[in-house]
Amino acid sequence: MGGGDTQVDDRSRPAAGRGGRRLRHVVLGSRPARGARAQSRARTAGTAVRRAGDHDGVAVHRGLRVAAAYAWRLLLLGVAVYAVFTILGRLQLVGVALFLAFVVTSVLRPLADLLARRLPRAAAVALSMVGSLIVVLGLLVLVGGLIAKESTQLGQEFSGGVGRIQRWLEGAPFHVNHAVLSDLQGKVSTFVSQHRSELISRALSGAGRLVEVLTAGALALFCSFFFMHSGDKYWYWFQDLLPEGARDTWGRAGRTAWRTFAGYTRGIIIVAASNAVLVGIALFALRVPLALPLMLLEFFAAFIPLVGSPIALAVATVVALATRGPVIAIVVLALIVVVGQIEGHVLHPLVLGWAVRLHPVVVALSVIGGSILAGVIGAVVSVPMVSVAWSVLSELRAPRTRPEPDHPGRSPD
Repeated sequence: MGGGDTQVDDRSRPAAGRGGRRLRHVVLGSRPARGARAQSRARTAGTAVRRAGDHDGVAVHRGLRVAAAYAWRLLLLGVAVYAVFTILGRLQLVGVALFLAFVVTSVLRPLADLLARRLPRAAAVALSMVGSLIVVLGLLVLVGGLIAKESTQLGQEFSGGVGRIQRWLEGAPFHVNHAVLSDLQGKVSTFVSQHRSELISRALSGAGRLVEVLTAGALALFCSFFFMHSGDKYWYWFQDLLPEGARDTWGRAGRTAWRTFAGYTRGIIIVAASNAVLVGIALFALRVPLALPLMLLEFFAAFIPLVGSPIALAVATVVALATRGPVIAIVVLALIVVVGQIEGHVLHPLVLGWAVRLHPVVVALSVIGGSILAGVIGAVVSVPMVSVAWSVLSELRAPRTRPEPDHPGRSPD
C-alpha cells in the first residue's frame, strides 16, 4: 500500500508539474473577466476625471489639453533658458573671453598644424599666436600714428567742411535759413557745455571698460593656447565622462558645431577683409582723409552681418562730406549699395554658403535680438550661435550614413 502510494506520488509529480504549468497558464489566462472589470472601472474613473475637468457639462477638447500640457513644459523650459542667460550675463567677461578663444583657435589652428610639422606642438602654437599678435598690434599702432599725424589737418578740414555744408544747405535746392543753422550750432554748444561732467564720467567709465576688454583678451589668449595645443584631448575627456550610449550623439553634435563655427569665423574674416579692401581702394581713389582708419573700421564692422558695413560706410560718408564736399559724399554713399550687393550676392554665397545656411530674415532677427539682449557683443555673437544651433539640430535629425569612431586619430576640426 505504501509502495502503491509512492508510485502514485512518483507518477503524479510530472503530471502535477505539467498540470501546474497548465494551471499557471490557466490562471493567467483566466483573468480576462477580472481584467475586463478592471478596465471597465478604469474607463469609468477616466470618464469621471474628464467630467471633473468639464465646465457646465462641456468636455475639454483634446487639442486644448495637449496645448496646456505643452504650455507648462515650455514655461519650465523658458525659466531654465532665462536662468542660463542670467548666469551668462553675470559671467559676461568669461563668456566673451571663451568666445574670443574659440575665434582665435578656429583662425590660427590651421597655421599651428602647418608649423607643427616642423616644430614641436607647443612651439608651433606659441609662434603662430605671437606672430599674429605682432601683426595686429603693428596695424593698430600704424592707424593710431596716422590719426595723430593728421589730427591737426583733419580738424582744419572739418571746420572748413562744416562751413561748406552750411553754405550748401543755405543754397539751392534746400534754402535753409541761416538763423536756423546758427541756432542749431548754439544748441549743440550749449548741450556740450552743460553736460561736460557727464561726458567726462562716461569717458572714464569707457576707460574702465577698456580694462575689462584687456582682461578678456588676456584670458582669451590664455585659453586659446591650450585649445590649439590639446583641444581634441579635452573633447575626448569630456566624451568619456558621458554615458556610453550618449557619446556618439554628443560626438556628432560636437563635430558639427565646431565645423560650423570654424567655417563661419574664417568665412566672415574673408568677407570683412574683402569689404575693407574695396572700401579702402575707393576712399584712396577719392582722396578721402583717414582712409586707412576707415578701412579698419569697415573690417571690424563687417563682423555684424547686414548692419555693420552700412554703419561704417555712413561714418565714411560723414567724413567725406565734411572734408571733400557733397559730391564725394554722394559717391561714398553709393558705395554702400555697391558693397552691400557684392557682400550679399557674391561673397556670402561663395564663402559662407557651405558653413551657414540661414535665411536673411533669420540673420536680421538674430542680429537685432542679440543687440537688444547684449548690445554690440550680442549682435556679433548671435549669428554664429544661431548657425551652430541650426547645424547641430539638422545633424541630429538626419539619419546616420556611416559609423564614426569615438576617438578618431585626428581632431574634430
